Amino acid sequence: MRSRRGALSINRGIEFALLTAFLVAGCSGEPGEEGVIELSFGHVGAPGSLFAASAEEFARRANAELAGRVEVNVFGSSQLGGDEVMLQKLKLGTLDFALPSTIMSSTVDAFGLFEMPYLVQDRAHMRRIEEEIVWPVLVPMAEERGYTILALWENGFRHVTNNTRPVVTPSDLSGIKLRTPRGIWRVKLFQAFGANPTPMPLSEVFVALQTGVMDGQENPLAQIHASKFQEVQTYLSLTGHVYTPAYVTVGASWDRLPEDVRATLQRIASENQSFVHETATQMDADFLVELREAGVEVNQPDRDAFIRASTEIFEEFGSTVEGGEAMVTDALSLVDGA
Repeated sequence: MRSRRGALSINRGIEFALLTAFLVAGCSGEPGEEGVIELSFGHVGAPGSLFAASAEEFARRANAELAGRVEVNVFGSSQLGGDEVMLQKLKLGTLDFALPSTIMSSTVDAFGLFEMPYLVQDRAHMRRIEEEIVWPVLVPMAEERGYTILALWENGFRHVTNNTRPVVTPSDLSGIKLRTPRGIWRVKLFQAFGANPTPMPLSEVFVALQTGVMDGQENPLAQIHASKFQEVQTYLSLTGHVYTPAYVTVGASWDRLPEDVRATLQRIASENQSFVHETATQMDADFLVELREAGVEVNQPDRDAFIRASTEIFEEFGSTVEGGEAMVTDALSLVDGA
């Protein structure tokens, strides 16, 4: 009996190992049975979010242009793990593409530039920052950590929702239990505003709001709408406190792809930015209307009051992050296209 159990255990172990190997191969740029390279693209966005639309459009274009050679499969809603897990998988080569956003500020200190409140004025300003700061300064820093950024898409301008009161000034955030992404500067920012911020994966936020574990959260309109936060939130305050880029990022499996495939995928990722920005702009307009129609009370905060409350964050970033002060100065100098 003991030997039969042992054999059964060994067989199950072999089956598990084979299944694991199969799953890893399917997510690491390995060719399938017909020689088509299957690539996985993970993100945390819910169906209908900007992340979902962006990644799916990229996959559609890539699969059309590289038909018969490459198939990009998109996995949203944190199916392949949260941002931290997916960044680890990129390094291991078991995930091919990810779309990190705020988490990059905890991965490479200098990416905290995009945690500075009211730094990015609009998408045209962001494109100038991309050209002058992101590619020459930030991207090489990410490469030193084992991450290659192919293109900049976006998460968007972030706003506060909650169930306690309309937020007009930072003092209205006092005592509010507010979910934030896992980024050290976002936590610092809302502590400065007087809130009680708690980092939490996006996939857990709806239930936290529904059960009262959290009073509120902050996200772009596209994420708020796609995550159905309007069902569990009363107030939407259009703070627009931070603009968060999203980075099309690859890792260890990238170099295993043929050179011409890499060049095509990088070009498509870059070209997809126009689609992302146009879609984001339309989503902002459409979803604001739909959130109001869903019964969410919308208000315009006192932007100047929030800017005044942000001074210490800029000072801390400039003094603690190498090159931080210069990056902020350079980014602000690009506001008017100078």
